Amino acid sequence: MKKTLVDLFEASVKQYPENTFLLEKTGKAFEPTTYREVKQQVYRLGAGLQALGVKKGDTMALLSEGRNLWVIGELAMFYAGAINVPLSIKLEESNDLLFRLIHGDVKFIMVSATQLKKVRLIKDRLPEVQRIIVFDKLDNYEEREIALEEVLQQGDAFLASHTEEEFLSVANSIQNDDYATITYTSGTTADPKGVVLTHRNYTANVEQSLTLVNVDQTWRTLIILPLDHCFAHVVGFYIMMSVGATAATVQVGRTPLESLKNIPQNIKEVKPTFILSVPALAKTFKKNVENGIRAKGKTTVRLFNMGLKLRQTYYGDSNLDPKGWRLLLKPLVALFDKLIFSKVRENFGGELRFFIGGGALLDKDLQKFYVGIGIPMYQGYGLSEATPVISSNGPDLYRFGSSGKLVKPIEVTICDPDGKELPVGQEGEIVVKGENVMAGYWKNPESTAETVRDGRLYTGDLGYMSHEGLLYVKGRFKSLLISSDGEKYSPEGIEEALVEKSRYLDQVMLYNNQSAYTTALVVPNKEQLKRHLERLGLAPDTEEGRKAALQKLEAEMNKFKKGGEFEGMFPERWLPSCFAVLPEPFTEQNQMINSSLKMVRGKIEKAYAGRISDLYTAEGKQLLNENNLKSIW
Repeated sequence: MKKTLVDLFEASVKQYPENTFLLEKTGKAFEPTTYREVKQQVYRLGAGLQALGVKKGDTMALLSEGRNLWVIGELAMFYAGAINVPLSIKLEESNDLLFRLIHGDVKFIMVSATQLKKVRLIKDRLPEVQRIIVFDKLDNYEEREIALEEVLQQGDAFLASHTEEEFLSVANSIQNDDYATITYTSGTTADPKGVVLTHRNYTANVEQSLTLVNVDQTWRTLIILPLDHCFAHVVGFYIMMSVGATAATVQVGRTPLESLKNIPQNIKEVKPTFILSVPALAKTFKKNVENGIRAKGKTTVRLFNMGLKLRQTYYGDSNLDPKGWRLLLKPLVALFDKLIFSKVRENFGGELRFFIGGGALLDKDLQKFYVGIGIPMYQGYGLSEATPVISSNGPDLYRFGSSGKLVKPIEVTICDPDGKELPVGQEGEIVVKGENVMAGYWKNPESTAETVRDGRLYTGDLGYMSHEGLLYVKGRFKSLLISSDGEKYSPEGIEEALVEKSRYLDQVMLYNNQSAYTTALVVPNKEQLKRHLERLGLAPDTEEGRKAALQKLEAEMNKFKKGGEFEGMFPERWLPSCFAVLPEPFTEQNQMINSSLKMVRGKIEKAYAGRISDLYTAEGKQLLNENNLKSIW
């Protein structure tokens, strides 16, 4: 059966014409746009694109902050038969942007005024680009640039001189296997690859995702992730669209930081039912809650902590476990909820039922914090190559530490390095088969053949299926620590725990490539270290201060070793024997973390190859080596 994104949109407009589809704040309040109004705007822009000369199969790029025009722009592309290359606004480097625009064979670009300067810088190196459509009004337009208003006027003229049937002939000719988007992944191990997703990939993943959470037309979400993300595409606006629900975007500030600061206020205004999140945002929200409680004084802090522990005990790690004696806590749970946690939830709009976390693995303690305040944070799992949703915890079923139950229909097998299926409970590579598996990588047959074999997607992720039918994701299958005796171990759990349990460690990357011991690259929290030195009466820029700071970092890491506070949490052999302190953090700017905030291991290893090899020498293994003393401040 034909089910493209155009078909999905048309069916929703027909069923929910007067429901609010999009919410956007450009002035003092969020303004609603109904499904019928969105359709009118999509038709005008889609017709304008046809009038501009966009042909079926052309690739277009979209570079803008999250806003109504992002969603309308992508849908309009489909009505002209085009394929969208969604671009991250975090692509500062002209090289990154240039690579995607050239490699993606982009002929037309839709861009916001704030992002236009990036395109202008490289425009002369993009001879294939015919027109650049600017969303916002400018005083003057350069060569090949055109105002959105002008394209819409051309669309009006096109619609006036053609029948609706003629206009829709392109959109109606799109089939399930036609390409919808080319999403470039900033991979954790290699150069970006263009993930080609078809119309059916998207509509299938919408159907699959709805088997996990029962979303209906009354639901609202505020999309705080960038809209170019696959996750934001499917769960942020296409799932909402399919059921007649509402999607809001964050109010765009003059700077990225200002947009970030708008999020808490926007959450209160939109009153979302659920929010998509990533660990970094979850940690920021947690910090804000804790700061707010601290500001109310010691009594409130005591009550909050007591209530938090009580609720965490009552709800436990899973709703699959019988409550037993914990049922006795129910009246107390309700009391604390009324006194404290209902007020905390008002900061999240008062109607927020849960967060869903994608990207990196969520720390279990973080999940327990959110279940404690009454807004659970559910771990999901997916990747762009799977459009992206593969599994998730949800209100009906959750177990912290797991990535939840699989979407339906889907086939997931766990395989050993030879591709042989492993039994339940055994760790191996997660392999996926379903209608959500990508068509392949754009102009990259070698990588496609390596990743998709017999319709099965080899994810490169390590995990296992439990006897409860839950998926556990343990990290990257291809970025494992490998000891000298060939034993393998996934580093992500240790890295997350080191950072989560210590305020002195901001980022940690473990390394072991067939060596006798594991080492670590460490980005310290310099502010916390300076406070520690103040308490010791030491100045940071003295030799004693530097030594004491390094010794503090070592003590934090030793907490996981024998005799330490967290002894036994991880096998001792995989904990770092020594570490190198790095002079700068891993950021998107230096390309050491990607847009999903995952470390790009290949780039980090390459950049610090000298420091890593130094850790395997007698001198480099010493804590107080010259490099560490130099890099600590």
